[in-house]
This record gives sequence, C-alpha cells and structure tokens, in this order.
Amino acid sequence: MCRKDICNKDIREYAKNYNIPLWRIASKLGINDGNFSRKLRTELPEEKKAEIRVIIDELAAEQ
Repeated sequence: MCRKDICNKDIREYAKNYNIPLWRIASKLGINDGNFSRKLRTELPEEKKAEIRVIIDELAAEQ
C-alpha cells in the first residue's frame, strides 16, 4: 500500500500539467469522482494508466 500522495503520482501530475480536474476524468470513465479518487489510492496497472492518459489527452484537446 502506498501513501495517497504517492500512489499514481504520474497520473495525478499528467492531469495537473493539462489542467484537467480528476472529476472530469471520472466522468469520462463513467464513475463517480469519489470512486475515482479511491481507485487512485492504490497503484493502478499500467494498462489502466494508459487508458486514463488517453482520456486526459482527449479532454485537453477539447479545451
């Protein structure tokens, strides 16, 4: 188990660099933002991280 501020730090920073709030990513995933935040408490598999990066890229392109 990792600390909240360390788990999935790469995803958190990627979203922050594009100014994409986590709730928008959660919405694209079709889940509640609270559930998404809970998912980020444990390190995600690389395949899921890749899916989330694609979503962040799509959201950034919409801005």
